[in-house]
Amino acid sequence: MAMIKGIPVVLLQKIKIDEDPFGQAIYREREIIVENILVSPSSANDIITSQNLTGKKAVYTLAIPKGDQNSWEDNNVVFLGRKWHVLGFAIEGIDENIPLDWNKKIMVERYG
Repeated sequence: MAMIKGIPVVLLQKIKIDEDPFGQAIYREREIIVENILVSPSSANDIITSQNLTGKKAVYTLAIPKGDQNSWEDNNVVFLGRKWHVLGFAIEGIDENIPLDWNKKIMVERYG
């Protein structure tokens, strides 16, 4: 039994379904449940960096399990009973150099 275990997180992945009369994409969200996500409060350094780069405040950092092929960028996620928006892109490490089950991390801001 693993000593560290994550929680299930609902990824609301955007899927382009059409375009409006002005040529802008129209999306719908598809719910994907991703198991074993580690959730931790963002560090003070991560919060400052995200505010300086994007103007948005990172609240949590999520660790994504190895082998996950979902697109996380610019999508929403649901966990802890709330909706969150992914900031930036996933930072990914090399699987063979990381001893545990997680190799990507993303930061999220409060949304809605």
